Parts: sequence; C-alpha cells; structure tokens
Amino acid sequence: MAVMTALTLTLPVVSTTTAAQARPVAASNAVITWDVHAQTAIYEVARQSPTAAARSFAIVQGAVYDAVNAIAGTPYEPYLIAPRARSGDSTPAAVATAAYRALLWLFPKQADSLRAQYRESLDAIPSGRPKRGGIAVGEATAEAMIDARHDDGAFSDAKWPVGTAPGQWRPTPPEYLQVGAWFATLKPFVVRDPGDYHTPGPPALASAAYARGFNEVKALGSATSTVRTPDQTEAATWWDDPRQVEWSILRQLAQTHRLSTLETARMFAMVDIAAADTLIACYVQKKHWRFWRPVTSIPLADTDGNPATHADPSWAPLRTTAPSAEYPSGHACYNTAVTAGLRKFFGRDDLSFSAYSADSGTTRHYDSLSESLAELLQARIWAGVHYRFATVDGNRLGTAVARDVLDQAFRPRDN
Repeated sequence: MAVMTALTLTLPVVSTTTAAQARPVAASNAVITWDVHAQTAIYEVARQSPTAAARSFAIVQGAVYDAVNAIAGTPYEPYLIAPRARSGDSTPAAVATAAYRALLWLFPKQADSLRAQYRESLDAIPSGRPKRGGIAVGEATAEAMIDARHDDGAFSDAKWPVGTAPGQWRPTPPEYLQVGAWFATLKPFVVRDPGDYHTPGPPALASAAYARGFNEVKALGSATSTVRTPDQTEAATWWDDPRQVEWSILRQLAQTHRLSTLETARMFAMVDIAAADTLIACYVQKKHWRFWRPVTSIPLADTDGNPATHADPSWAPLRTTAPSAEYPSGHACYNTAVTAGLRKFFGRDDLSFSAYSADSGTTRHYDSLSESLAELLQARIWAGVHYRFATVDGNRLGTAVARDVLDQAFRPRDN
C-alpha cells in the first residue's frame, strides 16, 4: 500500500460527518450547496443504501447540469435537454430549482425540509426577471429528468437467485436480507444495454486461483485477523463508511480547484451518472454469477471440493457483508467509475485530496486518483467482504462502462 502524506489545503476540507458542517464552506457555489442538501435527503434522512444513493445523486446532478449548461449557452452537450435560457438568467435559482424539484420527486415525505432549503436559496436571490428565468430553466430540466426516470424499475420486488450448492449465493449474517436486486434491472442513464458488459466470472471452486483468493480474505479480512495491519484495518473501515467518502471528495476537489458553477455541475454529473450506469452493469453481473460471499464460503469450505481451503465455522468478517451477491465487487465498480470521471474531467491523475470518515474516526489523504483506487481494491479484501478476483474484475468492468458513458455524454459541443 502506498504511504499516505498529509496535505496542506488552501480551503477547508468538506467533512461528511454531518450536512450542517459541510454547508458553510459550500455557500459560494450553488451546485455544492445543493449537493450537500442532496446528501441530507438521500442519506442523512432517507438512509438510502450506497447503491440506491447512486441513482438518486445521478438524477439530481443530471438535472442540475442541464440547467447550468443551458444558462451558460450550452457549451457542452446536454444530458437530456437544453431549455430556452437567457445569459442573464440566475444560475443559483436554476440550480436550486432543478435540485429541489428532483429531490422532492424522490422524497415527497421530506417536502417540508426541502421547501425550507429551497426558500432559503431563493430568498438570497434578488427578485426580477433573472430570478424568474432561472427558476423556469431549473423546472424544465427537473421535469425532463423526472419524465426520463419515471417507472425506471427502481425499488421493484426483484430478488437475488438463492442457492444451497457450493459457490451459490445465499443471504448473509447478521440480518440475512434479500434486497437490492432491483438495481440489476434498473433503466440505464446513458449506455444502451448494461448487459453488454461482461466479466469472466469467478474461478472454479476447485482451482488454485479460487484457493488463493479464499485464503487471502480468510487471513486478512477476519474480524480477529492477526496479519492485517492497523492501517489496513483503518482503510477497510474508512472505505466502507455508508456515508461515502466519495461524496466529500467530489466537493473538496471542486473547492480546491476553484471550479466555476458550470464546471462543478459538469464534473458532478459526469461522475455520478457514470457511477450509476457502472453499478447497473455490475449488478447485472452479480445476478448472473450469484457467487457466495466469504462469510458463507469460509464456514462451508469443507463442501467446496478444494483441498487447499479449510473451513472455519466461527469466521466472521471485519465489516458487515452487504446483502448482495459477491462477484464482481460493487464498490470496486463504483469507485473505478468515480475515478474515471474525475480523470476525464481534470485530464490528469495527480490530484491531491482527503476525506474524513465517521466510522473510522480518521481522515485519509491521497496524492493521486490511482493511489486511492488501488487502496480501495485492497480494502474490500481487508474488510472481509470480497475476494481479490471480485475487485480486479469489478475494476475492469467499471473501466469499460465509465469509458463508454464519458465518450457519449457531457462532451463539448461542436460549434
């Protein structure tokens, strides 16, 4: 693992500890302000899973991007629409309206708190034609997004295929849940068919490759591991925080690089929509391969037919296993797409950033996108929730899907 070095930042780090702590540093950029509001609605209140949250953030930021892009004269290809706008229209009003309308559609039970946030944003904007124009643009882009995502398959009653044969997924402790399979049939945001992206599948249970992956996670990912280092334990916890560190990293990069409102909206939309489509393709593969998790395979290793694996009925992972099939790793798919979106936007890998995790109680620092991604791929093993082959193939899948999304959307227009 690469050695982390502390950074001297010119602007404060946006902590994801609470939305209230993030709000003051976000005040000068309406896109960041409403991204914090989105986090409040999506996670702090609704407690959506990381997978469900990917859809919600993509919906909000896609609508915001189209609104800001339209007022800027549509220098980039719109995601859905470029409504009629004037150069003097209020961008903050458009951002607030697009985000508010999208969030209200997603979370109607939060209407009172969302309305208060929206009123606060609008009250700071002088009355007049620019404000009215910005509101109209934001309403148009939110309406287009809502129309596009209506009946997109979210939160259907789809189930994971459950089996009892060696290698087959079954619900995992401690709650033995059967949730999240709907993401495999969710309507994609950009790619034509997420089923077009394939992974080679996990290695055969009797193979040496499977034994290597099994024994690695058994040793390093155990809750009582004696070979995992303290730094690896911290990293495993830090990357597994359900209040995802990626949300804070995006806001911090927008601030430290002093991105304009348009640049911020485009960067957020590129990352969030690429990540959502990547997760959809990832879940298609999860459902296809329906491979068992380490928390299942290690206690049942005496049934896998591999002489190089040995059962430990008392084995438990460091972190709680997500209620989804094992292969490929969803977090590897997701973070690869986030990394690809950032690298495409900034045109470089050597970006410095940091973020705080409430779960680990620590801040971790990185000097490049590739450094952070390499650690994430390892951290899923240290957490005891994935085999190495699941993170490696998740990374490959994420690279392919994100590349296609970013090649098709958010490009500069040919004038």
